[in-house]
Amino acid sequence: MYAIVEIAGQQFKVQKDSKIFVHHLSNNNEAYKEGDSVEFDKVLLLDNDGQVTIGAPTIAGAKVQAKVLVPLFKGDKVIVFKKRRRKGYQKKNGHRQQFTQIQIENIVA
Repeated sequence: MYAIVEIAGQQFKVQKDSKIFVHHLSNNNEAYKEGDSVEFDKVLLLDNDGQVTIGAPTIAGAKVQAKVLVPLFKGDKVIVFKKRRRKGYQKKNGHRQQFTQIQIENIVA
């Protein structure tokens, strides 16, 4: 059984006991703590042993329950370099995206 769910503006294919990295999750501008339970109700597709249900746009009553493993960590550094040739313009900037690691505990159909 797997589901395609929208988490923090991105779509993920999830199965029970899978671990995924999502953009930093917060609850009313307060970060989740390790071991907290999280529910996602924007389930777009549900596959139960070959029986596929497609939402329009989401499946009513379906949700994915997850547990927070690592509440906040930073990803690899991404270098952003801008240059205009023959103009003497160069700009170098760095960025590290914040992530949350979650483990899928249950898919409720």
